[in-house]
Amino acid sequence: MSTPSSSSPAPGSSPELIDAPRRARWPWLLGGLVALALVAGLVVALTGGDEDRETVRIGVVGASDPYWADFAAAAEEEGIDVEVVDFSDYNQPNPAVSEGELDLNQFQHIVFLADYNVSSGDDLQPIGATAIYPLGLHSKQYDSVEEIPDGATVAVPEDASNQARALAVLQSAGLITLKSGGTIFSDLADVDTDASRVEVKALDASLTATSLDDIAGAVVNNDFVEKAGLDFDAALAQDDPSDPNALPYANIFAAPADELDNPTYRRLVEIYQETEEVQQGVLDVSGGTAVMLTTPVEELQASLDKVEADTRAEQD
Repeated sequence: MSTPSSSSPAPGSSPELIDAPRRARWPWLLGGLVALALVAGLVVALTGGDEDRETVRIGVVGASDPYWADFAAAAEEEGIDVEVVDFSDYNQPNPAVSEGELDLNQFQHIVFLADYNVSSGDDLQPIGATAIYPLGLHSKQYDSVEEIPDGATVAVPEDASNQARALAVLQSAGLITLKSGGTIFSDLADVDTDASRVEVKALDASLTATSLDDIAGAVVNNDFVEKAGLDFDAALAQDDPSDPNALPYANIFAAPADELDNPTYRRLVEIYQETEEVQQGVLDVSGGTAVMLTTPVEELQASLDKVEADTRAEQD
């Protein structure tokens, strides 16, 4: 680089080209880097940084229910990204958790989980309660139990835990008699056909509501009542979810046994139980029939242990 001269150039000669001093660029460049660093720091402060966020996959039946979006939004505010995975078949979410495809699921009650654990040799555990829903008998042809004619057909869910509960509803309504008097293990073989007014058939839980055009009545799981265009208040009979003895039918978040102390999972349960939009949303989609729960985890696990023990004894 040429050294700058203070003398005037000779006539007719070209003026000497002088390089602009480069040191003047560094303050501008340094200032830009500082500004970028400040912006990056602000983004990290606001978002917590990607490295601090967790993604939790939760399997449910009925992901289209609006309260799941509210739940995911509330979790996101605390740095937890929730991915809600929808299932239409009750038999899929538990194996999906066991195989690591899901982190948690929330679709079942304790009796259903106990039956799954015993039959599969698995050990999923409840980490929080959500609600108890009534199980109701619906009909498109009749407005009361008394109108259902003798010999008519009524459907119940075919999975063991919900079938037993549905049969208890039919017995309480005076439509059937159960030889055992009714237990959480009652099935179609327990129906005393000679002493019962109606015939009972078992269908997949997702099909009981859609069968109502062809049969006198069906016991419909809460998940499918609204989706089938039925009215919760029009149920001809139902059980009482507020009964203290109904705890085994409490719906739960379920997790692998070695994740019971996972702080993120525990926090998600609290978000579900504490977020007003979620709680009101559950009530809305259940037609106001849900009984919302904050039952301690220890009580849920004790109930599961008892039902599993009773289930094993029943099978021996």
